[in-house]
Amino acid sequence: MAADAIAQVLAGSSAERVLDRTLRDHRSLTREQRQALKEAVFNVGLWRRRLGFLLGREDAAPPFLLHALMHGLSGVPAVESAALAGLGDGAPPPLVSALPPTLALRASLPDWLADHFAREFGPEADDFCAHLNVPGPITLRANVLRTSREALAERLRSEGVETRPGPWSPLALHIEGPRPNLYGLRSLQEGLFEVQDEGSQLLGLLVEARPGETVLDLCAGAGGKTLQLGADMKDSGRLLAYDPDPERLDRLLQRSARAHLTRVQVLRSLPESLDADRVLVDAPCSELGSLRRGPDQRFRILPEVLTRFPALQEDILQRGARLVRPGGRLVYATCTVNRAENEDVVAAFLASRPDFRLVWPGAGWLSGACLRDGFLFVAPHRHGTDAFFAAVLERSAG
Repeated sequence: MAADAIAQVLAGSSAERVLDRTLRDHRSLTREQRQALKEAVFNVGLWRRRLGFLLGREDAAPPFLLHALMHGLSGVPAVESAALAGLGDGAPPPLVSALPPTLALRASLPDWLADHFAREFGPEADDFCAHLNVPGPITLRANVLRTSREALAERLRSEGVETRPGPWSPLALHIEGPRPNLYGLRSLQEGLFEVQDEGSQLLGLLVEARPGETVLDLCAGAGGKTLQLGADMKDSGRLLAYDPDPERLDRLLQRSARAHLTRVQVLRSLPESLDADRVLVDAPCSELGSLRRGPDQRFRILPEVLTRFPALQEDILQRGARLVRPGGRLVYATCTVNRAENEDVVAAFLASRPDFRLVWPGAGWLSGACLRDGFLFVAPHRHGTDAFFAAVLERSAG
C-alpha cells in the first residue's frame, strides 16, 4: 500500500491528495497503521534525493527508498528495515556511508533550488534548507477582539491543549505536544483564535491598523490577515477585502462571522479611487518561504517560478499605491525568499513613485532580529517561522 502511494507521489501527484485518497480507500487501517503510512509517504516524498544518494541511484523503486529511509536515516537495523520495506529475506542492499557532497543532495532539493538558496543565504544556506525539512509548529493567533493571548492560553489549557507564547508576535501561541483536533474545540468555534504562522502575524501587525480607519487588504485570499486587521481596528471603520477568487471571499465572510467581525466588506472589483488610510499587499509569489508545509512541493515547481511574479507584483503594488491617501501607509509583503520578488520590486516601485518612502518596520515594538536592510525578514532557521518579507511604505502628505 505504501509503495503504491509513494510511486504516485514520485510521479508528480500531490502527497497530501494521494494520502487522503489512500486512507479513504482503506478505512479499516488502525490508527498506528495510518500514521505509519503517512510517515512513509511524506518522508520518502521529501527525502527522495537524499535516499537516492544513499542507494547510489536516484531512480530506485519505492521499496528500496523505504528501506533507505528506515535504515539510512532512521537507524532501523538493516534486516528488519528490508523486511518492513517488502524487500524479502535476502541480504539488504548496501547504503552509501559518505555525507552527500552537495546542498541539493543533503537537503533533498532540486539542483536549481539549492543553488538559488545558496545565492540568497550564502553560509546560512545549509541551516535554512535543513529547517525546510522539519515540520513547522502549529501556531495560533489570539483574536484580540474577543480575548487576550494570556486568557486564550488559559482557556486552551482547560480544553486540554498546552501552549507557549510566540517570541516575535504578541498575539502568537505555539501548540505544545501532539497535534490536537483544533476544529473540535469550543474556543475556535467561538472565534477566540485562528491558525496563523507567527511570521504571517507580523505582516498584519506592520499595517498598524487603527479603529475608525479605512483599511484595504488587497490580496485577501481566505482572509487570515483580514481578520487580524479587523481585530486591530476593534471592528470599527471600514475594512475592505479584495481577491480575484470569489470562493475565497465567500470563505472570508464565513470566518468573519465566527470571529465576530461585522464591518468586513468584500470587494468583487477594485474601485478607481479610495483614499485608504492603510493598504496591505500580500502579493502572489513563488511561495518558497513555506516549503516546509508540503513535503513534495519543492519537486512540483519549476525554475521559471523565480521570474514569473515580479511584473505582476509591481503591477499590484502600483494599483495599491493609487488607493492610499496622502500620508497613508502601504505594506508590501511576500512569503518567499527571492530578491527579485522582494527588494527589487520595492526598489522599482520607489523609483517610479517618489511620493512614497521606505520607513522602518514596526518601530518601537518589532525585534531588530526580524529586520534586514530596513525590511522585515523572518525565516525558519532564524525565527522558527515560515520565511516572510515585508516593506513598509508611506505616502507623502503633500
